[in-house]
Amino acid sequence: MKPLELIRNDPWLEPYRPAIEDRYAGFLQKEKELTQNGERRLSDFASGHHYFGLHPADSGWTFREWAPHATGIYLTGDFNQWREQPEYRLRRLEHGIWEILLPPEALRHGDRYKLKVYWDGGAGERIPAWAQRVVQDENTLVFSAQVWHHPETAYQYKVKQFTPNVRPLLIYECHVGMATGEEKVGTYREFTQQVLPRIKDGGYNAIQIMAIQEHPYYGSFGYHVSSFFAASSRFGTPDDLKELIDTAHSMGIAVIMDLVHSHAVKNEVEGLGRFDGSYDQYFYGDHRREHPAWDSLCFNYERNEVLHVLLSNCRFWLEEYRFDGFRFDGVTSMIYHSHGLGEAFGSYDNYYNLNQNTDAICYLTLANRLIHEVNANAITIAEEVSGMPGLAVPVDRGGYGFDYRMAMNIPDYWIKIIKEKKDQDWHPSGIWWEVTNRRADEKTISYAESHDQALVGDKTIIFRLIDAEMYWHMTVGDHHLAVDRGIALHKMIRLVTAATVNGGYLNFMGNEFGHPEWIDFPRQDNGWSYKYARRQWNLVDNPDLKYKYLGAFDRAMIRLVGSAGNFQAIPLQKVWDSDGDQVLAFRRGEWLFVFNFSPERSFTGYGFLVPPGKYQTVLNTDHPQFGGFGLADDSVEHFTTGDPLYEKEKKEWLKLYLPARTAVVLKRV
Repeated sequence: MKPLELIRNDPWLEPYRPAIEDRYAGFLQKEKELTQNGERRLSDFASGHHYFGLHPADSGWTFREWAPHATGIYLTGDFNQWREQPEYRLRRLEHGIWEILLPPEALRHGDRYKLKVYWDGGAGERIPAWAQRVVQDENTLVFSAQVWHHPETAYQYKVKQFTPNVRPLLIYECHVGMATGEEKVGTYREFTQQVLPRIKDGGYNAIQIMAIQEHPYYGSFGYHVSSFFAASSRFGTPDDLKELIDTAHSMGIAVIMDLVHSHAVKNEVEGLGRFDGSYDQYFYGDHRREHPAWDSLCFNYERNEVLHVLLSNCRFWLEEYRFDGFRFDGVTSMIYHSHGLGEAFGSYDNYYNLNQNTDAICYLTLANRLIHEVNANAITIAEEVSGMPGLAVPVDRGGYGFDYRMAMNIPDYWIKIIKEKKDQDWHPSGIWWEVTNRRADEKTISYAESHDQALVGDKTIIFRLIDAEMYWHMTVGDHHLAVDRGIALHKMIRLVTAATVNGGYLNFMGNEFGHPEWIDFPRQDNGWSYKYARRQWNLVDNPDLKYKYLGAFDRAMIRLVGSAGNFQAIPLQKVWDSDGDQVLAFRRGEWLFVFNFSPERSFTGYGFLVPPGKYQTVLNTDHPQFGGFGLADDSVEHFTTGDPLYEKEKKEWLKLYLPARTAVVLKRV
């Protein structure tokens, strides 16, 4: 085998060449098997959603299911009063496939239905594994599949072809259900009409939607999936979701889906837990079956039938709903037998020590190959915490094929220093290291805080900085030391994180304006309240509250980064850092970013060696429109002055006034 580019780019991987090449060879062998030695495409294999499940046909309806352990299956529903009738009994075909053909009048749009599955020693109701619409009865709370076929009034896409313009990728992560200001479950339509315009105005060019795949428990944040091909009906209809995506595309916004293929809900009636009565149809049948930390089930990626379902699932969401890609959740849990639990990952040895789940790794590589085969412009992102080399390296170069990986070290770092260090101990050298510490051959998504930090039991950055004072001192004109500090650092943290990206930047819905409090989904302990499972847009819209300042700054920051022209690819060069002064400066092309993290020391005439010329201020965290004090005059043009010592380097001195706890962006004109 030819030397893989992954290894050539990182000589420290050379000792692990056999393991890397074996992993790559295993993928090639599996791809060859699934494509019948290359005689068909991988997308031909990933076409199960066209064969299995319920489909209209010229002669009526066809329904198929894979249930190898079943001894009998009946289709029951509104159409037969939920009774087992001979004419609705499926017949068994080869390879554990069951089928029934029904006349056109047998089913109608809106009918609810289920399967009654029999196996040796038992029976149970099941929702079809390939169901594309699942609804919950408001009174009984029981879930059922639903016939969804209305060609005369089905949603018709207006944007015929969409190509994301995502350089850099600026992601607004969101959850449709909690995107409303009302104490209820928000809808796709409300999101389309009320939230998408905010995102567009904020300058973001992509949204990442959580909790799309149907899940029985709302409070799971969408991570305990039961029906992988069904868009959650609690937010609306499939047509509503299609309209949301189509509208986003009309605004130039790409739509990325949070895809959960790392595990599945344990439920047997609603999910795939024991679909045909067996324990090992989709999941491991031994000690590996249950995830030790997530109370869920782990897929057996070794089985081609499981690969068939999951790969078909990727293709389905791309084609049926026109998603522009996926953020794969829980990748660390997939690629290690230990699920990454209790692992330090302190050296390369930890990545090649036989703890790796080669079947899961092969699946992820196949998924990336398939996704980019179906849509060459698709976006794939790995949520992976261990730092496994090669995740965001193209498949043909020896990688896993993701376009990006999440820079999960960055939010952990910000929370750590906020909790553990005094402001005087915030060292620019450490900040620079954390926001730029990444593999040179892999693009990352940088973010200051994750959605997990907004949940009950944790705190967002703004809440850790200001805490309870947010309830009393967020009125414009009410100056409070804790609030002033929190607003200042909130902006600086975001700016240094966004300004150093090498791929993209992500913000979770509402965090851009310092959303107060936490996310707490309705549950028994809180009286099934929706009070904290929503976003209070009224706060940022209120001209009398300081949230507007953070919202305005985020809008200005995102627009600056998005307008810079392939910003993430502009070389990043550190100009200066001083832990003693707590000053950091770096360049990206003509842009100069300067940070003074000191809480008490301002500097006059602080000098930096930069390319000669005139510099103008384009963004200042201390501007009054962003809740600052306006200590510097942003209209002043700054000129460099020569120094004979640095003539050969073609650099001159730029001297600036740096107020304490502020950051400024200048552009060379």
